[in-house]
Amino acid sequence: MTPASPRLRQSGQLPLRERKKLRTRQVLIDTSLKLFTERGFGGVTLDELCDAVEVSKRTFFRYFASKEDVALAPTQDVWRVFLDTLEACEPNNQRVMEVLQEALSSALDRMAADWAHRVLLSRRLAAANPSMDAHGLHFCRSTTRTALAVLHRRFDLATPDDLRPRLALDMLVAAFECALDDWVLQPAGHGRDDLAGRFHQACAALPHSLTLTAGLRAP
Repeated sequence: MTPASPRLRQSGQLPLRERKKLRTRQVLIDTSLKLFTERGFGGVTLDELCDAVEVSKRTFFRYFASKEDVALAPTQDVWRVFLDTLEACEPNNQRVMEVLQEALSSALDRMAADWAHRVLLSRRLAAANPSMDAHGLHFCRSTTRTALAVLHRRFDLATPDDLRPRLALDMLVAAFECALDDWVLQPAGHGRDDLAGRFHQACAALPHSLTLTAGLRAP
């Protein structure tokens, strides 16, 4: 099972045992991304990955459920930190969408500087491997359900069948995915701050997308 959200910038404050776990997890991620990038996702077996890191498959499964899980870990990590941040935030009658955007922006800011390079490798792999894409979709749905439960448990919202909190979460995910896609495709500027800037631009475009009109293009 994957451990709780890694506190990537505060790991030095953790007990020695937890720091060792985080290091092992990070080595698994870095090694998998390196091997998958060099040889293809299907060209590396789980046994070969474990041999490269010098850990047993039993140890691997303490951290990740599959090859897809470890390859997608960089992007999944920011959403785990997002959930932690959402759990701890104290909004002052803010709009739910603002709360969600601030929580994800804070999560991005908390990621280590070299995290962005791992995300770039991960996204490029996912684009070429449908099994990773399907795994990412499953994780996205699970994260959305968890975030929605946090919103209803912690905040004074309308009835549980109100669609607005779910739609706000879906729009947040869509904005982040748009930002990620644009960020990956750009020829340069693949830092964490570059991704955060594109995320802010995508969020700013959300209200305008709801009022966008369409007419037939002239022949």
